[in-house]
Amino acid sequence: MTAETDQATTTLIEVIQGDLSAYRQGNTGVDYVHRFESGKPGPHVLINALTHGNEICGMVAARHLLDTGVRPLVGTLTVSFAHVEAYNAFDVAKPFENRQIVHNLNRIWSDELLDGTEDSPELRRARALRPVVAAADHILDIHSTSQDVVPFWVYPDFARNADVALAIGLPPVHLVMPYGLGSGTPLIQHGRHAAAEAPGAAMVVECGQHFKRATADVATEVTMHFLAHFGLIEREASRVTEPQRRFELLQTLMVKTKDFSFTRPLIGFETFARDELIGTDGTEEIRAPCDECTVFMPTREPIVGREAVYLTRPMA
Repeated sequence: MTAETDQATTTLIEVIQGDLSAYRQGNTGVDYVHRFESGKPGPHVLINALTHGNEICGMVAARHLLDTGVRPLVGTLTVSFAHVEAYNAFDVAKPFENRQIVHNLNRIWSDELLDGTEDSPELRRARALRPVVAAADHILDIHSTSQDVVPFWVYPDFARNADVALAIGLPPVHLVMPYGLGSGTPLIQHGRHAAAEAPGAAMVVECGQHFKRATADVATEVTMHFLAHFGLIEREASRVTEPQRRFELLQTLMVKTKDFSFTRPLIGFETFARDELIGTDGTEEIRAPCDECTVFMPTREPIVGREAVYLTRPMA
């Protein structure tokens, strides 16, 4: 069985890949970006979907906002489909292949890259979206995972982000980045959003496995709670939340060689004792830097130059 056949036969696609051409003509001068102003004072909130082409839960949430006519009671709402070119490259026989075309759109948001001379579909799109991102006070960037694990937040270690995640309560797991991502600059840390004195929250929500209906449902629910938190839509009744679990990002490891492998199959949230062997990359050993070392997003298919795994530890 080939890798392509294996992908097609073992991956259940529960959410249909729809045509987004009807959403291309927005009202901002940037394709696939829609902005709605209330005419009343309030924050500017950006809901961003499809930073990666096969992470389709955000597309479902964004379409829900547009198709049901959600409009802000105060402030401004912007809804963006980020990487439609990669989304349109979806192949049901290879559903994990259209994450990106050349660059990872969620690693190139540094001024150095955006102001540089290098070119790719992702850099062109990031440059077009640059004013959209810069204009927002608060950002929710909607993602999903290749493995079927519980949803979780990802955000820089600023109180403004933690306060929002804790107040919303869903999902109850947080991946906190005290020193950045470690493998490039994500959208939520572009420009002023990376600063300690930034105007508001900028966060990723990882909603579950890419192609599950439940993942799209989480994306839509979190989106509505995010908007309600900032007063753009009416608040729903408080929901009972699970205990919150927070993890600190310690290391982001990249795949360096074609001989990368884990010591056992990993999907995420497995724990390792200090110095326990997690994997090898050529002759290099990857060992846990602490007790209760918890892995996030281990790669399902090692590709040289891409992330291998995130190593974390529980936070008090």
